[in-house]
Amino acid sequence: QVQLVESGGGLVQVGGSLRLSCAASGLPFRSYVMGWFRQAPGKEREFVAAISRSGSISNYVDSVKDRFMISRDNAKNTVYLQMNSLKPEDTAVYYCAADSGLTSSQTMGTNKGNGVDYWGKGTLVTVSS
Repeated sequence: QVQLVESGGGLVQVGGSLRLSCAASGLPFRSYVMGWFRQAPGKEREFVAAISRSGSISNYVDSVKDRFMISRDNAKNTVYLQMNSLKPEDTAVYYCAADSGLTSSQTMGTNKGNGVDYWGKGTLVTVSS
């Protein structure tokens, strides 16, 4: 069975940092573009970051660029999201996503997750003043 299990969420103060992890199992991890989405209370799900199959290319929504960094370790079947300089507007449930059919990591954002094959259950990040 395929599983994506997120961890690392929690409560952090404004300006702080967190690192989210997503451990994948039951799928050929290297064949998937991996990414992160988030959904804040009362808002639509939005794309956050994606990374190519090899890990050589990454892309981000403008609001997190220069603050967040996505990475992957294909030997560990794990994708990470390092979040720095956190703001209250970053508060959301963060979801890990895997997509085998994308041409590139850039298309995960434009597709808004509609083609995602597998989703994690999410981990809550709360940024307080």
